[in-house]
Amino acid sequence: MRDLGTAVATLLATRAGIRARLLVWIAARNRATGTTETLGLWNGEDHAVLTIEGAARTYYGAGGLLAIEPVVTQVGVQVRTHRVSLSPAAPEVLQAIMGYDARLAPVEIHRGLFDAAGAPVSPPHRVFKGTVDGVELPTPAAGSEGTVSLTLASTARALTRALPTRYSDASMQLRSGDRMFRYADVSGSVPVYWGEKKAGAAKSSPAFDSVVFKRDRK
Repeated sequence: MRDLGTAVATLLATRAGIRARLLVWIAARNRATGTTETLGLWNGEDHAVLTIEGAARTYYGAGGLLAIEPVVTQVGVQVRTHRVSLSPAAPEVLQAIMGYDARLAPVEIHRGLFDAAGAPVSPPHRVFKGTVDGVELPTPAAGSEGTVSLTLASTARALTRALPTRYSDASMQLRSGDRMFRYADVSGSVPVYWGEKKAGAAKSSPAFDSVVFKRDRK
């Protein structure tokens, strides 16, 4: 169980009211410069500057973040996916999704606890970390509102990637001169016989086959 600290416990004991907010942080790549551009969105009423892990981050509110699927915390290495709905009417969303390259962009989701006046009770804690796995920007019908749908995959997705290096003698020598695969290029082309008669081997002579060995009897 997560320890939320004494400040949260004290506020809960007073029954004065507490609000939980979700904060989404995306780090996309600028196509023109190649630099990393960040965007913070949260389901608060207005923009806010919050301190996350010692760094000040600006989170835009007022409807930019429409909805987030319930974030489930569990033990294991299973790949978790979540869908986040953003408003295309927000200029910050359009800039991050259409102006920048959000493919496989790192994403963090934090949960912040605030009192009834809107002041943070404790530093927001992270509940999800992963990357943008897909972006959907469908064209809405006439007279209806559109949404930007992001599919997020947790960091466990990295465990499903194949190794980029090959098992060759050259690549293995980079590991402290390992020569285990020095014959890897000819593996499978050299026949090896284990307890079997070699194919195409010369047969024994008939004279030898006709010899019968008998044990002397007294």
